[in-house]
Amino acid sequence: MPVFVYKSLRKPDTYLYLPKADAFAALPEAVAAPLQPWQFVLEFELMPGRRLPRVDAAVLRANLDAQGFHLQFPPSVLDPLVAGGVGDG
Repeated sequence: MPVFVYKSLRKPDTYLYLPKADAFAALPEAVAAPLQPWQFVLEFELMPGRRLPRVDAAVLRANLDAQGFHLQFPPSVLDPLVAGGVGDG
């Protein structure tokens, strides 16, 4: 399955995965509006057993099949001043 990845130019570290190039119509307007515009980043082939750095390939495939898109948001940054945060302990 081909996958096309776009980054949000408004929200850092936010990525949109689509099964077809420029298939932005699958994304609901309420979701798309605060993240647009998009910039193409890369294309890759999603194959069984493929490992991806920040997304589970099975979840990605399921979202592309069910919704027609997958959004990847930045990882949570833990507050070092809060119990359980980075540097705690």
